[in-house]
Amino acid sequence: MILACDVGGTKTNVALLAPDATGLSVTRLETYHSREHASLNDIIRHFLGDASPTLIAAGFGVAGPVLNYRVVTTNLPWIIDGAELSGLLSLSRVSLLNDVEVIAWGVPALRADAQLPLQVGQVGAGNVAVIAAGSGLGMSALLRGNGPTRSLASEGGHVDYAPIDDVEIELLRFLRQRFGRVSAERILSGPGLVNVYDFLRHADGGVEPTPIDTSTVAAAGAIGAAALSGESELAARAVLLFLGAYGAAAGNWALATMATGGVWLGGGIARKLLEGPTGTSTEWRGRAHGAFLNRFRDKGRLSPLLHAMPVHIIMTDEAPLLGAARFALAEQER
Repeated sequence: MILACDVGGTKTNVALLAPDATGLSVTRLETYHSREHASLNDIIRHFLGDASPTLIAAGFGVAGPVLNYRVVTTNLPWIIDGAELSGLLSLSRVSLLNDVEVIAWGVPALRADAQLPLQVGQVGAGNVAVIAAGSGLGMSALLRGNGPTRSLASEGGHVDYAPIDDVEIELLRFLRQRFGRVSAERILSGPGLVNVYDFLRHADGGVEPTPIDTSTVAAAGAIGAAALSGESELAARAVLLFLGAYGAAAGNWALATMATGGVWLGGGIARKLLEGPTGTSTEWRGRAHGAFLNRFRDKGRLSPLLHAMPVHIIMTDEAPLLGAARFALAEQER
């Protein structure tokens, strides 16, 4: 068996996977609220319990930079140590990667029904880019050439936010007063959507018939739901501004990585806002898809290159688990 773990600021997924005829299959999956536990080690102990599965490998995707086989998590008060995890699992070594880097490794293992094409493009054999907005913003890529596939670790979510038009310039000014420096993650994340809504409400002079309480942890979800249901035009404007900025950032990352093999959108936000639940109107999907893709493609002289790149939404939470397991096995073979 292979143990795989996807550590996020909100939730941590832990799974056991087994090789099968089609690659890897998840045989057990548990989800934990990250902040309800003192450490990742505690979650692993709880997951394994008294059971002692024979592990051949273990892979971990963690929200934060991996340095010297350790991660000080960005949105959690945890320190994750690869050597400690190896000892806990009685393995000589575990694989420790950034959480979006493992999504990139999972892309080649996705079933057709686990990914939704947003732009068909022209399928190529080049690099694959992944950008994922969730509790934070992450980016990674698979670099594919003549040799073995390699992955790119990145903290690209913390690059400076780049406004495009007058509204986004005002958004930047608003957030500079709140945060000082404004990274892309201040807009392109769950908390970022709340920031965008706060900005638009401020710009409108606070006029909103039934304003959403942005002080709660559920605020981002409430804004998204109000936009998709048509209950709040202000929420809809916030989501569409957010999606435009998301598309621009995805296009920038696609250019930076020369992602002729395609771009995949990870994290829960893309599938929630771009597709929505069953019953979401075709009109909304058209507005949302247009907001994202128009900005994704709007790259001046290189716009034709962006038009040719396939873009997919990842529709499953299993991608990082598949990727963590795939990388752990690949690392064993090196």
